Amino acid sequence: MNNKISYVRCGDYYIPKLTVPTTVYEIGKYGRLHRTFLKENYPCLYSSMLMQGTLLEHIADVDKTAKHRVDTLVKAMAKEQGITEELKAENQMLWVGMMNSLLHSAEEIINKELIYTRGNL
Repeated sequence: MNNKISYVRCGDYYIPKLTVPTTVYEIGKYGRLHRTFLKENYPCLYSSMLMQGTLLEHIADVDKTAKHRVDTLVKAMAKEQGITEELKAENQMLWVGMMNSLLHSAEEIINKELIYTRGNL
């Protein structure tokens, strides 16, 4: 069996020689949501990626992509609906409400496209 794991003999037992990845990944809200989704819905894939050391990189990539996509969508929708800095100066509460609505709409799109999907794994 060629699983690329080296073992160390301790008495009568062979113990896998496992190491912790040294790369630090910044994982935010979207990455944590995707990790939970994989863990609950695809436990074998989750465990496999965890043991191979690819899980953190994948989750960080999903998080980064989702953040970028949400920012892009919010800016595009704000421009399309005419939400400007002038509106912010005139009526801050209306502006905040409209921007929060756009953020929630963008997050719904991202959840369906990136977070709650297995993707191309």
